[in-house]
Amino acid sequence: MGYTPEMKELIKRVEATRQERVERTQRGEYFTPMTLDERHDVLSKFHPDYMEKGRVAVRVGANKGDVYPEEVVACIESYPRIMPGQVKLDELETKSADILVIGGGGGGTSAALMAAENGLNVILATKLRHGDANTVMAEGGIQGADHEVDSPYYHYLDCIGGGHFTNTPELVAALTHDAPVVIGWLEKLGMMFDKKEDGRMMVRHGGGTCRKRMHSAGDMTGSEIMRILRDESRSHKDKIEVIEFSAAVEILKDANGRASGALMYNLETEEYFVIKAKAVVIATGGNGRLHIQGFACTNHYGATADGLVMAYRAGASFAFLHSTQYHPTGAAFPEQNVGLLITEKVRGLGANVLNIHGEQFVFEREPRDVESAAIIRECTERGNGITTPVGRLGAWLDSPMIEMLEGPGTVERELPAKFMQFMRYGIDIRKEPMLIYPTLHYQNGGIKINDRTETGVPGLFAAG
Repeated sequence: MGYTPEMKELIKRVEATRQERVERTQRGEYFTPMTLDERHDVLSKFHPDYMEKGRVAVRVGANKGDVYPEEVVACIESYPRIMPGQVKLDELETKSADILVIGGGGGGTSAALMAAENGLNVILATKLRHGDANTVMAEGGIQGADHEVDSPYYHYLDCIGGGHFTNTPELVAALTHDAPVVIGWLEKLGMMFDKKEDGRMMVRHGGGTCRKRMHSAGDMTGSEIMRILRDESRSHKDKIEVIEFSAAVEILKDANGRASGALMYNLETEEYFVIKAKAVVIATGGNGRLHIQGFACTNHYGATADGLVMAYRAGASFAFLHSTQYHPTGAAFPEQNVGLLITEKVRGLGANVLNIHGEQFVFEREPRDVESAAIIRECTERGNGITTPVGRLGAWLDSPMIEMLEGPGTVERELPAKFMQFMRYGIDIRKEPMLIYPTLHYQNGGIKINDRTETGVPGLFAAG
């Protein structure tokens, strides 16, 4: 249990430089962030999105010719589960609602709640349990500009810059302007945000931010979001019917080409049934469990690109699906924790990212793609990574710095889940650094939508 003797010897190098790094941080002397040219250089050479290997062109549909990861294209071009004439829809059990929401995570449950609050009847169908989603996997926080020194204007600029000016401005504007409203809505529903003694929201820095705007609930923020959304949906039983263990197979359309429901499959009874609706919301999550380019993954087991395939077959298009977010700090040791997200909050609290020599080689709060590429470069091209007993590479994330900067007890208070998950394997992150490496995290692109979440197929919307 715990680090091997060889790894503990390497940790002594981290300890040897820690005091000096803490003192620099206390003086406000941070490692110099990269210039735009430096960012472009490290991304183009080391980020998986820029690698030609493992990427192929789509051969069919609206995005024919676009180049995506081969794992994604294999799903898009796969044969349908139901072949023409195999199932007679008019002979199947049928349910009806005003709105069908496919997916029971944060996006889908929020959509169902807002529809119900506006007087509509909703069926929320999910292939696993309600709440089995990437939402519960989110740890460090949710961002929104609700403090005096901040504004949606600065949040917008940070997002645009973090996306290297390729983002869709209307979508970024919708996200950043709605964010404070959403945080207020979540708190009104009962979400227990971290707060100061005077009741003000506690906020931290995230990667690529010019202001502190990351709101958190310990390091289990997504789980807390899902808790209150799920509870609130239960209080709307007269308007929201939740159907679990039922996967959508195909989007159904009426004679005018409007989305009118979905063909469903009950995973328990192995029977098909139909849900008819006036509009359909796809909120099935991303494609992380395709393990693009063989990377470990932080995602829930349900994130298998289902919604992408269904929407594409229904006539929707994709946007930015070539891009995948690799979180810079996924656990690389112990092996049981590989794929576990090490929240950005750790770096927001001041922990440095270090190489085998205990040296800082990158500003810890670069945008996630830049941070990831810099870690990959340090561990591979420069040969300064730490090798685990099974041959994985990693860099140190110096969590003991947090106790020195913020005071004893901070790690257990601010990062209770991480503390327990590592202590289970004999690693005390108050005293020993974590070994990390980039891990597959977000599907950056997806179904193409406008700022009203419309997909271009009448009656078909996408969320989450």
